[in-house]
Amino acid sequence: MLDFSQSLLKSIGINHVIISGTKQGIADTVQNLGPVGGIYSVMSSQACKAALIIPVDLPLMTPDVLANLKRAGELSQKATYFNDHALPLYLPNNVFTDMYFKQQFSQQALANLFEHPRSGQSKNKKNGPSMKAMLSSMPHQAIPCQAPSTLTNTNTPEQWRAAQQQLNLIRSA
Repeated sequence: MLDFSQSLLKSIGINHVIISGTKQGIADTVQNLGPVGGIYSVMSSQACKAALIIPVDLPLMTPDVLANLKRAGELSQKATYFNDHALPLYLPNNVFTDMYFKQQFSQQALANLFEHPRSGQSKNKKNGPSMKAMLSSMPHQAIPCQAPSTLTNTNTPEQWRAAQQQLNLIRSA
């Protein structure tokens, strides 16, 4: 899936692909902060004008759908994502993202986060800010996805089997 995701990004003209993760990419600056923690780690370690962030579990994603998201984000210069899906995400690296990350990942904010986890969570669970909270703190837009099935993720074996069946149907058509 990682190879698929990398080739998908390259197919729409993104030549500098960065992976968030300890094994094959940039390790999280602070552990257990979820997707926003990974985004922060990458954005704070790389000089870029924007990032196109995709999860690796979207086997039905197509270049056209992803290019549409990128184009909408570039034109608006706002955080851009599909309706009801925070990822994939076009995230401009601007004063809004910088201010958000500084507020959320200051030493004091991190100390408070780990000292007082969100209700219902232990100190060892992912305690980072949510994607929804991050997006609400900056100019953003949700756009319709012209092919909603491309947003099908595969976090479980059942989801993976269903996605494989869809891929087989697409290939045989």
